[in-house]
Amino acid sequence: MNKPQKKGLVPALRFPEFQNAGAWEDYQLGQCLSRHPEYGINAPAVPYTENLPTYIRITDISDDGQIRQDQRVSVAKGVTDENYLEYGDIVLARTGASVGKSYKYRTEDGRLVFAGFLIRVKPNEEKLNSELLFQFLSTERYWHWVNFISARSGQPGINGNEYASLPIQLPPTVKEQQKIADCLASIDDLITAETQKLAALKIHKKGLMQQLFPAEGETVPRLRFPEFRDAGDWESQKLEGLAKRGSGHTPNKAESSYYNGGIKWVSLADSNKLDNGYIYETKIQISNNGLKNSSAVLHPSGTVIVSRDAGVGKSAILHSEMAVSQHFIVWVCDQSKLLNWFLYYILQILKPTFEMIAVGSTIKTIGLPYFKDLCIFIPSVEEQQKIADCLSSVDALIEAQGERIDALKLHKKGLMQQLFPVMEEVEA
Repeated sequence: MNKPQKKGLVPALRFPEFQNAGAWEDYQLGQCLSRHPEYGINAPAVPYTENLPTYIRITDISDDGQIRQDQRVSVAKGVTDENYLEYGDIVLARTGASVGKSYKYRTEDGRLVFAGFLIRVKPNEEKLNSELLFQFLSTERYWHWVNFISARSGQPGINGNEYASLPIQLPPTVKEQQKIADCLASIDDLITAETQKLAALKIHKKGLMQQLFPAEGETVPRLRFPEFRDAGDWESQKLEGLAKRGSGHTPNKAESSYYNGGIKWVSLADSNKLDNGYIYETKIQISNNGLKNSSAVLHPSGTVIVSRDAGVGKSAILHSEMAVSQHFIVWVCDQSKLLNWFLYYILQILKPTFEMIAVGSTIKTIGLPYFKDLCIFIPSVEEQQKIADCLSSVDALIEAQGERIDALKLHKKGLMQQLFPVMEEVEA
């Protein structure tokens, strides 16, 4: 039997004008740079000011390769002309949990100086299109390499020499590189535009909630539906008198028979599913044995829950019958007095308050007495329904927009898998 040989590197999808351009070629990243990878400066950050350059650190780069605009800082000392990022420069995280993360400099981001835990690479544009490199840095092949290289020690890290050794496959002409880069960048632009629409919807919802509920010290909202403008003040009532309060428990984790029994059980592992209206599924399920041999109880569908410690203030509505851990407070509303969706939105409004009053050195917690004495302002059930319906419709728009963005990202991922060649071996 002959030894396996590598096929010529050819992507599954190629633009028509490059169908006969030949196989892609193997390089190391260092062969395609205008200079060796460079480390950033080690200087303290200072509060952001327009008079000083922006200081970009590992923590300032988002997962999608953008600069986090809400946490900009500046740098005042130790900066030379060489420390400024230029068009086409890419910086790579070299240590910690973010190792491998990348950012491509854009002139619209202003004057940027990169910090010491970042490494700059400068593509030689006669050999390597910088946008194509940036797109390659989000492929599964790249991240497989990052995980392999950085897994050699307890603290993940990749140095400049190692980044220079990064294997990269390139088409034979820069023109084809540019075509691929332009295609993928156009999808990125579309994702960015749709993401901005999503952010605008969330801002709209936040403003709407601030107007549909009374501000602190007031008893009527600033914005009221026409049919309720003469309905009078909202009434302050104890939540205890409007809904039946409960909690939950964690069955003994040492007893395997207490788990994987098909009963949905909301725990801290489901924190990322909260604040999205209904919770449909849970990461962990318990059994009837677990239910019988613990203080956990089944709560009916429609029950409103809120986290009182880790992820404090996050809330949701149970879509079906579920149990919860002791980290949650639950309410079963008397629907003749308080609608569950209205309570859910009240809890969303109160979330900053919950975060502020939680106490504890390691994990902040809200004690049970607070919830026993909690008072809320409510209008008639009819007005509650109108407000809940209004906000639910905005939530539906937000959800649809999020799904649109997810679909675009999935489309791009599939496109990248076809536009970049797959390494294969075949029998000769």
